[in-house]
Amino acid sequence: MKRAFTLIELLVVIAIIGSLSAMLLPNFMGARERARDSQRKSDLKQIQKALEMYKQDQSPPAFLSQGAGNSFPISAGACWSSGSCSGNIYMNKFPDDPISENQYYYSVNNSALTYTICTCLENEADPDKASDCAVCSTCTTGPCYTVKEP
Repeated sequence: MKRAFTLIELLVVIAIIGSLSAMLLPNFMGARERARDSQRKSDLKQIQKALEMYKQDQSPPAFLSQGAGNSFPISAGACWSSGSCSGNIYMNKFPDDPISENQYYYSVNNSALTYTICTCLENEADPDKASDCAVCSTCTTGPCYTVKEP
């Protein structure tokens, strides 16, 4: 006599595995969104530190008034320094948003030498989301996160 699983037993196991994976998949996707949002927040803090070093060297931060719109004129992955990656290096590699179609944005008040940097977040329930997203007016799918001059 051969021992084997019946068709009903196999279908029950497949249904259990399917329902467990259906419950776990949204949690996994949420974890990926939160990880990308953490990366964005970390990138903005790094940009803020580099801007503060830049402000110590030059006044006013003229590079911020250049570029199209309010996205950074520095290309992602490019070196940001006082001259062709020599002299004072503010960032070895300018960060890029984890999702390529998003960017980091800024707003500058050159007369007061203040700035605001922002990015769009994916997680709607993020506790650090900003209430005023005037700089990130392009955030249509989720909240924004801002970093202001300290």
